[in-house]
Amino acid sequence: MKKLFNKMTAGSVKLVEKYLPDPFIFAIILTFFVIIVSLFVTKTTPLGIVEAWYGGFWSLLTFAMQMALILVTGTILATAPAFKKLLGKLASIPKNKIQAILWVSVISLVASFINWGFGLVIGAIFAKEVAKRVKDVDYPLLIATAYSGFLIWHAGLSGSIPLALATGGAALATATGGAVVDPISTSLTIFSTMNLVIVGVLILTLPILLSLMHPKPDKTKVVDPALLEDEPTPAMKDRKEMTPAEKLENSRVINYILSAIGFTYIILYFVEAGFNLNLNIVIFIFLFTAILLHGTPINVVRAVNNASKNVGGILLQFPFYAGIMGIMTAKGPTDVSLAGAISDMFVSISNGTTFPLFSFLSAGIVNVFVPSGGGQWAVQGPIMMPAGLTLGVDAAKTAMAIAWGDAWTNMIQPFWALPVLGIAKLGAKNIMGYCLIVLLYSGIIIGLGLLLF
Repeated sequence: MKKLFNKMTAGSVKLVEKYLPDPFIFAIILTFFVIIVSLFVTKTTPLGIVEAWYGGFWSLLTFAMQMALILVTGTILATAPAFKKLLGKLASIPKNKIQAILWVSVISLVASFINWGFGLVIGAIFAKEVAKRVKDVDYPLLIATAYSGFLIWHAGLSGSIPLALATGGAALATATGGAVVDPISTSLTIFSTMNLVIVGVLILTLPILLSLMHPKPDKTKVVDPALLEDEPTPAMKDRKEMTPAEKLENSRVINYILSAIGFTYIILYFVEAGFNLNLNIVIFIFLFTAILLHGTPINVVRAVNNASKNVGGILLQFPFYAGIMGIMTAKGPTDVSLAGAISDMFVSISNGTTFPLFSFLSAGIVNVFVPSGGGQWAVQGPIMMPAGLTLGVDAAKTAMAIAWGDAWTNMIQPFWALPVLGIAKLGAKNIMGYCLIVLLYSGIIIGLGLLLF
């Protein structure tokens, strides 16, 4: 059994390394595919599709900036001396390669359940620190392990769909096609028995599965030490030799005052909003903690300059995915969008028992082309929620099926892996072979959970 599993893992890794192109090429291929399929499904003219593509092209600019900032601020926080020391102590706990995989997996899963942005960055940074200490661990697998925690984000505390359900009001009625008007408590979504069982099983078993994937010593790809080296910090001049400008650049007082202002707002935010970690506040916390820990303004500038080298993939690819989303959600002359057609197809073959499973599968397919929780909910909510109501399926369960599908295929969608890959300095093909196994395994667990509860 172990040999069979090892062969399957090795085959998956080899397949992906051979055939998965750079994430930018992957985005272009998806663009071509969606254009061709949309011509036939939506009956839109080629010019209409190009207009829909351009109409969506800039729709993720704010989100792209947020993703770039979370990568940069997470990285500069991790390179601050005090934080590096703390990470180093935690990373010293695992003593061998199996413990390294288990430890990184648990940290990433728990962090992603708390907040997806936090988990995405912390998991990758922590994996790098572990790789510095456990020399014989397979580095691509370790980074894939860190990214695998992202699987459960939409079922966690920052899941956009369950949080939208809990808000209620006119916006919810519009998003669900009139199927849901009153708020649905998170006790029926995030903290439902079904969701907690699925999350619990994945947290308990996924680390074990990932540890079993570790290749044999002769196949292990240990990290190039150069990938883990931080940029050297220039020696600071004696203060008497500094110019007035250099004294300002190296002033700790400036950083302390600035971080005090930032933390004042952070405290006020949590007092007023509770433990609601949205993406902006996570970035804000990362940034001002880094400002405090780096000590001087010039140290922050140097750290940001070094961290910014890794944001190229986000800046280049996110507009193309936004364009794909524009095509997927645009309705043709028959008032049908491509994303809507996929959802309708699964609705047509469903009954009251199978509907949650098919909602999950349809969401997984749509997510490959619309890798945004909010965007996917806007497309599928008005279709799947009324259909579930007609079939007698609980609205909370339908919504969570969509949420799980949205998170599930992130394991083979490079869109969300870009910040992780930027931190790790790897390519998508280095980790996606392992993530494909995670996709297959988690699909079984999630599917069974949706059918049995």
